[in-house]
Amino acid sequence: MQQRPDISGIEKIDTTRIKHSETFYSLGENQLYQNEQGIWELYLEGDALERGVANGNLTRELIHHQEIAFMNKLQEMVPSENYRGFLKSVVSWFNRKMYLHVPEEYKEEIYGVSRYGLKRYEDFAPAYVRMLYFHGAHDIGHALQDLMLVGCTSFAAWDSKTDDGELLLGRNFDFYAGDEFGDQKIAAFVNPDSGHKFMMYTWGGMIGAVSGMNEKGITVTINAGKSKMPLMAKTPISLVAREILQYASNTVEAIEIAKKREVFVSESIMVGSGDEKKAILIEVSPSNFGVYEVQNSDQLICSNHFQSDAYLNDHRNLETIEESHSKYRFDRMQELVSNTEKLNPKKAVAVLRNMKGINDEDLGYGNEKAINQLLAHHGIVFKPEERKVWVSSNPYQMGEFVAYDLDEVFARFEKRLVAESVADVENNIPESDFIEMKAFQNYEEFRKLERDVKEQLINKISISEEKAQSLIQLNPDFWEAWYLAGKIYYSNEDYKNAVIHFKQAKKREVTTRPDIEMIEKMIKKSYRKL
Repeated sequence: MQQRPDISGIEKIDTTRIKHSETFYSLGENQLYQNEQGIWELYLEGDALERGVANGNLTRELIHHQEIAFMNKLQEMVPSENYRGFLKSVVSWFNRKMYLHVPEEYKEEIYGVSRYGLKRYEDFAPAYVRMLYFHGAHDIGHALQDLMLVGCTSFAAWDSKTDDGELLLGRNFDFYAGDEFGDQKIAAFVNPDSGHKFMMYTWGGMIGAVSGMNEKGITVTINAGKSKMPLMAKTPISLVAREILQYASNTVEAIEIAKKREVFVSESIMVGSGDEKKAILIEVSPSNFGVYEVQNSDQLICSNHFQSDAYLNDHRNLETIEESHSKYRFDRMQELVSNTEKLNPKKAVAVLRNMKGINDEDLGYGNEKAINQLLAHHGIVFKPEERKVWVSSNPYQMGEFVAYDLDEVFARFEKRLVAESVADVENNIPESDFIEMKAFQNYEEFRKLERDVKEQLINKISISEEKAQSLIQLNPDFWEAWYLAGKIYYSNEDYKNAVIHFKQAKKREVTTRPDIEMIEKMIKKSYRKL
């Protein structure tokens, strides 16, 4: 197995996990504690292999949860066993050289984690290889935009835009791989034997970083760009972001790290630097590299298209701006940040939770054009000059935002086991009132119904008119509620009502250009049947 890293000395590593309670586990100096918001707080230290083994051992139930969620999602998308077998060989062919692009340190760490993977998926791929694949899944999900819902939006503000002039960053991480995938969240605090101490918001089995901050006040968040389907995996973006967190102490070092790695999808990495009081975008793709910094402005906005000169004429990027909802969210974020007087963490959270469209238009709930699509894995806010961070708890980014002071957290762990939360509770930001509203219950009900209806339409199962009307009642401003109702009427050969509902769908704020074309096609088809 040429991919396997050097694991000499692994038998000397302590693997005695002590279960103190249902919510508190320790292994040597490492520990896992669940706070009252349901977030697991993980502390890891040591060399790569030690960290990996401790991580895998402490979080094994969370890893199993994520593996099952991920594999179930795969099964749901690819129900045929034969096709899954085919997919397995495609995946292993695609990832055949990934190990050449992953730093040895991270291979060792992933190997340590993988020792606690589920045995039942060994036939898909051995645990270590599978865990490597999972680190590339985020990237592949971006390349196959239909596979997962990816629409992250982020911002940075400073000087005149914040109430104390300090740098403030906020982002939603809209990576969706089924509801179970977002159930468990881990605030990981890592004290590695080389590089800087850092925190990242993550999930079981994931050592890459999607959102995080280090002790030097460097923050990292990643946003997908438009990629062509890659032919071979290289360095997963989350591992590039992780390397920046662990080894960069300023933006110049962050750029150098990103430059030396070959990636296989396009991505914007927003890097904030508390000590330099600025934020930049590092825009990477398989064949291009750009850095974007604003001039004469106190804010930086990022969605899912590139802004640096390197991509000015990139046809894929231009297509994203033209066809997707990236530009719409960019403009909306610009509007929200510009219209918010003197941002602070609380106001930043309000921006991340916003569900309206440009000029406060009603988009319906769950619209990808919204900053808050009611789907995000998490929202996060950083104040890097003070080494402070706020992370969302479930549901979506609507639950309480839990505050952590990085200096404080590491000082507490240095005194050894902490049998309580390390959150800075006084500074938590309360959950959104929306959670208590009827509209939220309606949305949750709508999502269940929407899933059922889509499945029944695919399997050509007859659906009652009541369901069509329920979709609309539960989410009347959302174009897709009307569109699905139209599809139900169409499948019931009630073409007159189908036309009426498709036209109503088109009157609403439709997410993308291909969606508009799809509605127009259904209107024509219905007219032809009349």
